[in-house]
Amino acid sequence: MLDRLSPTRRAALKTLGLLTTAALVPQLSTARGENAESRTQLGLVIYDCGIRRRWLQQTDPSVDLYEPLAFLRHCQALGAGGMQAALGTLSADRIRELRDFAGQHNLYIEAIVRPPREESDVDRFAAEIRTAAEVGALAARTVVMPGRRYEQFDSLAAYRAAEVEAERMLRLAAPVVERHRLPLAVENHKDQRIEDRVALLRRLGCEYIGACVDTGNSFALLDDPYGAVEQLAPFAFSVHLKDQAVREYDGGFLLGDIPLGQGCFDLPRMMAALRKAKPTIRFSLELITRDPLKVTCLTEKYWTTMQSVSGADLARTLRIVRSHAADNLQQVSSLSLDQQVALEEANITASLRYARQHLAL
Repeated sequence: MLDRLSPTRRAALKTLGLLTTAALVPQLSTARGENAESRTQLGLVIYDCGIRRRWLQQTDPSVDLYEPLAFLRHCQALGAGGMQAALGTLSADRIRELRDFAGQHNLYIEAIVRPPREESDVDRFAAEIRTAAEVGALAARTVVMPGRRYEQFDSLAAYRAAEVEAERMLRLAAPVVERHRLPLAVENHKDQRIEDRVALLRRLGCEYIGACVDTGNSFALLDDPYGAVEQLAPFAFSVHLKDQAVREYDGGFLLGDIPLGQGCFDLPRMMAALRKAKPTIRFSLELITRDPLKVTCLTEKYWTTMQSVSGADLARTLRIVRSHAADNLQQVSSLSLDQQVALEEANITASLRYARQHLAL
């Protein structure tokens, strides 16, 4: 793999700490994780490292950073406290190897799963949940509605049908997670407003179905960012901890993932609400290095499925945006792939450092 790189590219990547061989992929960055002072309890979600995965596969298609043990080793090397990753179904030997590595390095594991769409899909879901339980995963994170609500749906009827489908899938999942005693954490994924998500969880009445609390997503639906976290906290099994940079544009506002502590949210306040409800909850960084998203709240289409949302909610959201307007938002797509992977790692490293130094993680 290395021989295919030009001397200039090789030197640049070595300077960035990105050069590796396939055999060393699990320890891609450095041995920073071996220094106890650099460790944090904050884990990583696989989406944090999507650019690095793509960079590695461009240089060697046989390498997959998202392979569970490879990613957990990468988290350990960076000094993170664990991972949230898609495990799929693993053999007994791979389960043992992953579980033993996590135990040896005091790392937590959370799974990512797809809910069963039909009765015929329950066996697939059950096999993934069984793998997660045998690995020792604390929870399995899932999403139940496609895309971003204000982009995905062209009518309120289509959105309501998706809500019905989401509940049906979770009812199929409930007996499986109850049998394996593995919490299923449903992310607030720019889909349902918080009052609707809480109502769904209450209707299900399943002690093993709760929330993956994403600290940024509900802001895109004009929810109060702190009220959203506080309402979901009693149901929390998992957390996507993120900060957001914001700025107005003609159609609404821009919303960009940014290193922890550099955005508009009071993260200690959010974490306090979660820890009050769930003292042992784990926090996983979700920071996708990409161009900022457009939240089109000043366009007609945005309101197609948001007809019951008040003007007060819109006003509160725009006040927050205006009072925390970012001078610069990360524009990623204009960078070369080498620059993108360097920025991605810088974002992760800054977030882990902030978590350790300012969030008691």
